[in-house]
Amino acid sequence: MNSSEIRVLVVEDDPVAAAAHTEYVGRVPGFTAVGEVHDGRSALRFLEATPVDLVLLDFQLPDMHGLDVCHAMRVAGVRADVMAVTSVRDLAAVRSAVTLGIVHYVLKPFTFRALRDKLERYQEFAAALHERGEAAGQSQVDSAFAALRGVDTAALPSGLAEETLTLVTRALQASGQGLSAREVSTTCGLSRVTARRYLEHLAEAGLVTRTPRYGGGGRPEVEYAWRSLGTRRRRPPDD
Repeated sequence: MNSSEIRVLVVEDDPVAAAAHTEYVGRVPGFTAVGEVHDGRSALRFLEATPVDLVLLDFQLPDMHGLDVCHAMRVAGVRADVMAVTSVRDLAAVRSAVTLGIVHYVLKPFTFRALRDKLERYQEFAAALHERGEAAGQSQVDSAFAALRGVDTAALPSGLAEETLTLVTRALQASGQGLSAREVSTTCGLSRVTARRYLEHLAEAGLVTRTPRYGGGGRPEVEYAWRSLGTRRRRPPDD
């Protein structure tokens, strides 16, 4: 492994999502996933034994909250940066994340492009602070923090809205089974064409699977199912 690469630990309770995040990390130049664990205690043990630069941290873990993991890291003297990768939208959690120094907060579901954007911003931030000694002035400090903020290049495709994407995502997660575009349109109050656009976007992002559904005398429908269906633990339907 190149010593200049940023070493990443993926902490995610859902094995399917964890594998996807690990794959995403490996596709971004300059980053290497050095581990993948599924609960908080395993993350702390891994960090104690292995050098890590950045932790992709889910909050809803089976044994402890991700914020507690982050706090335990700081108490133990682990200096790795943390990027929250979670479906938790509670603003109190966001405030706590800021207090604990979490560098980015990425809401699920997201695409590879969205995560790549955040990782590349972090890479610029880390490079800006790599030098030792004092900052040359305010402009150098401002440049480092500006790298984290950046310009959002990971917006949804034209015509898609985040609120509607969340609505469709929750419908799939709450269904307990695959849904067709017709069923999603009825559940979400969308046209069938609109529902299909969002479902196809999720499928292209690798978050749902497509399978043909046969029945009746007409053409088979395409059934869309959340990829982590059946593997989520302790997750409410509206995550």
